[in-house]
Amino acid sequence: MSKVISRRTVLRGIGTAIALPWLEAMGTVTSWANTSSPAKRAPNRMAFLYVPNGVHMADWTPKEIGTLSELPKTLRPLEKVKSHLLVLSNLTADKARPHGDGGGDHARAMAAFLTGCQPRKTDGTDIRAGISVDQVAAARIGDQTRLPSLEIGCQVGAMAGNCDSGYSCVYSSTMSWRSPTTPLPKEVNPKLVFERLFSGKRDAESIARDRKRKSILDFVKEDANSLRNRLGANDIRKLDEYFVSIRDIEQRIERAEKLPPVATPNYPVPAQIPADYREHLRLMSDLIVLAFQADITRIITHVFANEGSNRPYPFIGVSEGHHDLSHHGNDPKKLEKISRIDVFNISEFAYLLEKLHSITEGDGTLLDHCMIVYGSGNSDGNRHNHDELPILLAGRGCGTLLPGRHVVFPKETPLNNLWLALLDRMNVKVASLGDSTGMLHGLSA
Repeated sequence: MSKVISRRTVLRGIGTAIALPWLEAMGTVTSWANTSSPAKRAPNRMAFLYVPNGVHMADWTPKEIGTLSELPKTLRPLEKVKSHLLVLSNLTADKARPHGDGGGDHARAMAAFLTGCQPRKTDGTDIRAGISVDQVAAARIGDQTRLPSLEIGCQVGAMAGNCDSGYSCVYSSTMSWRSPTTPLPKEVNPKLVFERLFSGKRDAESIARDRKRKSILDFVKEDANSLRNRLGANDIRKLDEYFVSIRDIEQRIERAEKLPPVATPNYPVPAQIPADYREHLRLMSDLIVLAFQADITRIITHVFANEGSNRPYPFIGVSEGHHDLSHHGNDPKKLEKISRIDVFNISEFAYLLEKLHSITEGDGTLLDHCMIVYGSGNSDGNRHNHDELPILLAGRGCGTLLPGRHVVFPKETPLNNLWLALLDRMNVKVASLGDSTGMLHGLSA
């Protein structure tokens, strides 16, 4: 290779710009903890994954505090990556509680999850919650990447109307808030997410390309060939792997669009979204990996399903709706089915983590340079309680986290204290966020 390549180099074609993954030709990349030079460290990323209706906590919580040895039933799919996992117990989303507002725990659970603020009870246009942790970070560091943040999900949600005891539907379907009155709707169509990541503005040329079903890679071929002449063998291999991943997602999106929709009793399947829910989730996970790998954004929120979702899971033998089952009344049969849903969701989380861990970046892996949160604003769906939440934190945060442990905090510890700690690790310094009482300690050595 002839010279160092800029980290901001992109491959360009007609209506297309593809960001590149980390390459050796871009200079040395070391972990955050090993250097103070901004030009020679891998960036820290964070993502927030949300599942609705709580979980069956008896199958979730590890028996022992400290080193993760034997994982409980629900978390066993994470066995391969448990050394990269923190199980955090006793965190509370207090502002998801009624505080005199009566019913609406599902709406409050999601609205308060990343904001720590009590959403205004309204089904009109006067919605109000608080700025979410992802958008605090996006406002401070979003100018360092092509996209300040990315908001995605796997279930369409209304942005108006009454969805939960007088609360607007926006609260139960939206996790990210740019300001107290500006929710950021999630994109559920993987094709459109892909276009946003790699194609930029949808001009006439990109629309024409789409109609011809040509790969985005065809439009940057000439630029890519020129770049190869400046790369070493390892970088060429990494670039090829990256292109294969992009093409694989393109092909899967195309196949998904050709599949017939699956009829369900709860909601219509939107056009161009995979009929298979697992495929939908995995496509979104692959897009998260690509977005982080190419440094297109460092901040992502992903909603598996809207809060209060009554989605059935017939492919794992659960034909009843999730929300209906969550009001289990301690019925063993219902609890067993809830556990099946929990294990399925965790299996999809494991898929994402294993994919991040499989990608080498600098002196570690992509997962080493991430902080991936998985959780819910509800604990036990039957009780609608918002304390002792099911919260996982995966990755090493560029050496700022010490995973492989179960950490138990004092009861009623605000969830937003965790968000302050993650912001600090993103070099975003704020004194408070929502109902935080201080930065959460105990995440590192």
